[in-house]
Amino acid sequence: MPELKFSRTVPFSPQQMLKLVSDMDSYPDFVPNCSAMELSAEEGEPLASCDARMHVKFGPVNQSYTSRVTIDEEALSVHSRALDGPFSYLDSLWEFVPEGEGTRVKLSIDFEISNPLLAAVAEPAFADKQSEILDAFLAEAKRRYG
Repeated sequence: MPELKFSRTVPFSPQQMLKLVSDMDSYPDFVPNCSAMELSAEEGEPLASCDARMHVKFGPVNQSYTSRVTIDEEALSVHSRALDGPFSYLDSLWEFVPEGEGTRVKLSIDFEISNPLLAAVAEPAFADKQSEILDAFLAEAKRRYG
């Protein structure tokens, strides 16, 4: 599947957007189809790297997968790479670039579903869903930060 790229400008700081995307415990509250999150990080360490298991629900279908997530406060980015689940690979990168009085939010996602039959149906739907997910993050930013 080709890499998907999205970009939006928001009136919030890069640090606010980084904090929102890094707040994975809250994803079930606003990310479409995310029913639960489980985080695994080293005790007492700042959440710079962790494994995050996302449970998603599409109608009667429940699926989960684990990603290694790296939060880079200096680069203002969040990178995740799937470790298991239905993907041959899933690699995503959020970048938060200062722009004027706000931020350019960039999201790139590269993925492939391992089962060819499932991929034929699910890959286009997964690709379409990513824009909706980005919109959900932007709506949550507006709710949190005004």
